[in-house]
Amino acid sequence: MGRRFETPCTITVEQSPEAFHAHVELAEEVEIFPGDRVRVHGAPIQIPFGTRQVFERRATITRAGPLRRRLVRLAAYFDLSELYEVSFNAGRIK
Repeated sequence: MGRRFETPCTITVEQSPEAFHAHVELAEEVEIFPGDRVRVHGAPIQIPFGTRQVFERRATITRAGPLRRRLVRLAAYFDLSELYEVSFNAGRIK
């Protein structure tokens, strides 16, 4: 298990015909690296359709150790390779 610490965060949630998203911004310019875990505390957020709301919460960041960080990078490489599309043509490309 890696190092843990808490930090404030801002959650922006929008549910409208133009957008449907939830974004979390960590305070203090905290960088997140491969394998790190972020847990936002508080009750689940539900907003009415057609609205956009901003919430202030606390988040716990758990830093990944060197082994977990390497494993996550390796797994991400293989996940990315699934996105490649390969096609074969019967004839020559002109």
